[in-house]
Amino acid sequence: MNLPANIAIGSDHAGFEYKEAIRQYLSQQQVAVEDLGTYSTESCDYPDYAHAVARAVEEGRVPFGILLCGSANGVAITANKHQKVRAALCWQNEIAALARQHNDANVLCLPARYITIDEALEMVHTFLTTDFEGGRHQKRVEKI
Repeated sequence: MNLPANIAIGSDHAGFEYKEAIRQYLSQQQVAVEDLGTYSTESCDYPDYAHAVARAVEEGRVPFGILLCGSANGVAITANKHQKVRAALCWQNEIAALARQHNDANVLCLPARYITIDEALEMVHTFLTTDFEGGRHQKRVEKI
């Protein structure tokens, strides 16, 4: 699978630095990035940005979203409230691959306080270039 043409990204203040690095990396790869905030390290509420990214995926404006906060729990919980969104909290590259292969996840949630920027970039690349395997996993995804 090639990188998608476009994605949406969002973070709270804890994930801002990582969001900027990911946005820059994807722009260099010719991926159009819809940056839905935040735009600084000033304290803010993660649900505002998680809902914005999840809506972009839910409405079909983008095939994938990326969310970041300190632990990634808050953004994952928030994003998963939306229909058609399967947000996966990932902290290792293998988890990011399996989230796509087995769960057809479409929103990657990264814990900025627990991974490095290099690990985040590796997971972004893996997540966006890994195909869903379908098959036995399809019926499970349909039950979600």
